[in-house]
Amino acid sequence: MSKTRRCPYCQRSFLPSVYRPQQEVCGQPECQRRRRADYHRKKLVSDPVYHQVVLESQKKWRDAHCEYQKQRRRANPQLVENNRQHQRQRDQKRRLGRLVKNNLVLDLKHSASEVWLVGSKVHDLDKNNLASAQVLILPSFGSLPTEPQPS
Repeated sequence: MSKTRRCPYCQRSFLPSVYRPQQEVCGQPECQRRRRADYHRKKLVSDPVYHQVVLESQKKWRDAHCEYQKQRRRANPQLVENNRQHQRQRDQKRRLGRLVKNNLVLDLKHSASEVWLVGSKVHDLDKNNLASAQVLILPSFGSLPTEPQPS
């Protein structure tokens, strides 16, 4: 008789099938769905041919159902608004990755005491109206400064 195993998705114990003793995931539909999704994700990364076939299949479906997106947006205005908000958040995160614009970081952490954290490539602070604020020059964005620089 086989020993029980623990499902990696639902954490429940299960007996592997007699016909498939190497079974690693229980038979619950949700666990099987997650197992297939994990396989698909790993296969997309590791197999370029599989990746290309999936892309072609998706394009073929979109071409055959070209009105689907428009109908879905019309039928679900709340989803459209949620997607817009999520896209704004993704755009903001992306902008934070490119912090130095015109040699000054304007979006980076700003506290109530008028302390601005800026990158090491900052020039002409007076020109950028930061003369009245305390400015901390960071050697890199990963570490914190030890002493503030006078402005």
